[in-house]
Formats: sequence, structure tokens, C-alpha cells
Amino acid sequence: MRRKLCFWVMTLWVSLPVFAQVTLEDCYEKARENYPLIRQYHLLEQTERYSLANIAGNYLPRVTLGGQATYQSDVTTLPLDLETLGIPIHIPTVSKDQYKATVDINQSIWDGGQTLSQRNITKAASEVEKNRTHVSLYAVREKVRQLFFGILAVNERLKILDLKENDLLSNQKTVASLFRNGTATQSDLDQIRIALLQLEQARTEQTETKTAFCRALSLFIGQDVSGPVVWVKPLAEVLPSPAVSRPELLLFEAQTALFEKQSGAITARSRPVVSLFAQGGYGRPGLNMLKDASDFFALGGVRMTWIFSHLYTQKNERRILQSNIDGIALQRETFLFHTHLQLTQEQAEIEKSRKLLVKDDEIIALRERIKQASESKYQNGVYPLHELIRDINAEEEARQTKALHEIQYLLHVHTYLHTKGNNN
Repeated sequence: MRRKLCFWVMTLWVSLPVFAQVTLEDCYEKARENYPLIRQYHLLEQTERYSLANIAGNYLPRVTLGGQATYQSDVTTLPLDLETLGIPIHIPTVSKDQYKATVDINQSIWDGGQTLSQRNITKAASEVEKNRTHVSLYAVREKVRQLFFGILAVNERLKILDLKENDLLSNQKTVASLFRNGTATQSDLDQIRIALLQLEQARTEQTETKTAFCRALSLFIGQDVSGPVVWVKPLAEVLPSPAVSRPELLLFEAQTALFEKQSGAITARSRPVVSLFAQGGYGRPGLNMLKDASDFFALGGVRMTWIFSHLYTQKNERRILQSNIDGIALQRETFLFHTHLQLTQEQAEIEKSRKLLVKDDEIIALRERIKQASESKYQNGVYPLHELIRDINAEEEARQTKALHEIQYLLHVHTYLHTKGNNN
């Protein structure tokens, strides 16, 4: 007999429906993976990779193909006629129409660090955009949190409505029995019926609200949560860490680093550039200006260029960058000021919610005692029904108030954690 009982218990346990659990952290993670902006990271990595590949091309030889056809009003000649002096030498002159096609090759040897600074700026700019995207994704957490706690609050209200319905149905049976015995009136039954109808209205309102919240949350996380799922209340632990670790702070650091890399580019532009060059071509005339005929030619060497005009403006350029860096520091200071102010407010709300929950327990205990006494009085015919319904509603309201205070407490705790930036 014992074996059969164990068998049927196990069979019943296995046959029970297994509902998926939905936690706040899972919603955060799925919303991050499902949000379209997450693909921005891949695009930024691609852009950075292509940009760095283009910059690396600065070390490759630069090949230029050129052509030129000109006609000039005069050409160089010697102011001597050797034949009139009896010297049989004819000095040729070049034609006024000249042509040439050339191939130029330039190989950088040292560019003063400009290529390196371009690489650093590209990486720093990509880091800024990644952190800006992270800030936008972090803002999605707030919307997910509001929907999640909104659903928790509705669930608590629905539970309390169920408790109220059980009390009303129990009292309806009592009133019906008293009505059959002639000690209750039809009006008493009607009042119970009205209370039940009002309860159904409240349940419909809360159910529709939950449906709307679930649909919105489903869109954020890419998973249908409108079915039978278990909503897990998050922990309410506040870690004693005063440090703020928001993604905005990383964005400020990345922006400052970008300006510092741009300062290095200013220095690089002010240095000389050394390169090898070679030129080959075909034209008339060639390198021999006294030979009026088409010919091949070639030349090569080392070239140095130094643009001094950058030295005139680099001081003001550095001042502009320093002003930008100071501006970022000011934004960071302002952000931290408002963040700490919000944390102080949330701490006060958390403490207030704790105190309210303590008083809620006392109120519920008293309301439950009053309701039980009212039910006994009504059954003995010394208490009107509308007073009993009022006491039932008062207890239900006390429980609902506590449930809302619990959700508000959890919401303030996780708002505090979100504001501080610790993703516990």
C-alpha cells in the first residue's frame, strides 16, 4: 500500500505543469541581447577595423601616374651663334610644345608620428562610440525594471482580490443560510452580490493592466511572458558600497582620452616628414633639355618636407583641446553631483518603505481581529451586513497597502542599485 501511495504521489508530481521562471536579471540580459541597438557594437568594430586598415596603408608606397602636354611662348636659347664665329657647332633648342608621361613612387620613411596618432585617434573615437552605445543600452534597463515591478504590483493586487473574493463567498453562504431561516433579507444578499461584481471589475482592470505590461516586456526581451510564468521577486539587498560605476563615467573617460590622442596629433603634424621618391617617364624633352627628342628618363632620391605653419597654430589648438577636456571634467562632476543626490533620495525612500512595512504588519493584525469579531457578531444577529463588508474591505485594503509597500520597497532598492551602477 505504501509503495502504491509513493507511486501515485510521484506520478502526480511529474504531471504538474512546470512554469518558466522570470527574474529581473534575466529580463535585463535578454533585453540587452534583443534590443536593436546591440548590433551597433558589431558595426563599430567593423568601422574601426576598416579605418585601421586604411591608416596602415600610409606605410605602403604611393604610386602616382601622371601625364602633361604644354605649349610655352618661349624656350631657353643661348645668345650666341657659334657658326658666325667660324665654329661649326649647332646648338639645338627644344620645341615650344612639350609632352611627358610619368610614374611617381613615394615611400614614407618617417612621418613624425602622424600615422601612429591617426591609429590612436581612431581607436579612441571607436571607444567613445561604444561607451555611448552602452549608455543608451543601460537606459533600457530602467524601462524593463518599471515594467517588471509593475507586473509584480499587479500580481499582488490580484492575490488580494482573490482573498477578498473568498471572504465574500464565505459570507455569501452565511447570508444565504440566514436568509432561508428568515433572519436575513434580500437586501443583504444584494449587497454581497454588488461587492462581488465590484471585485470582478477590479480584477478585470488589473488583468488588462498586466496584459499590457507583459506585452511591452515581451517586446523588450524577445520572449512571450503573457502565459503561465513564475515571477521571481528580486533580492532586496543593498551593498554598502558608495562607489558609482555608471557607464556614463566610462564615456567621460573615453572622451577625455580621445582629446588627449588628438593632442598627440598636433605634435606629429609639427614635425618634418622624410620619404624616398622615384620618378620614371617618357617625354619630349627628357632630362637633357638640349635634346629636342622624346626619351626615357628616371630620377630618385630622399625628400624632406616640414610645414612650419602648423607651429603657428598648435598653441591655440592645444588650448581648445584643454578647454574640451575641462568641459568633460565639468560634465562628469555635474553627473556625479546629481547621481549622489538621487542616491540620497532613494536611500530615504528605502528607509521610509521599511518603516511602513513594519506598521503594515501591525495594521493587518488589528484589521483581521476586527473582521473576525464582526463576522461573529453578524452571525449572532447583532451586526449589520454593510458594517461587516466594510470591515472586510478594510482588512483587504490593509493587505493591499502592504503589498504595494513591498513592491515599492523593492523598486526603490533596485532603482538605487541602477542609479549607483552596481548591476547586482
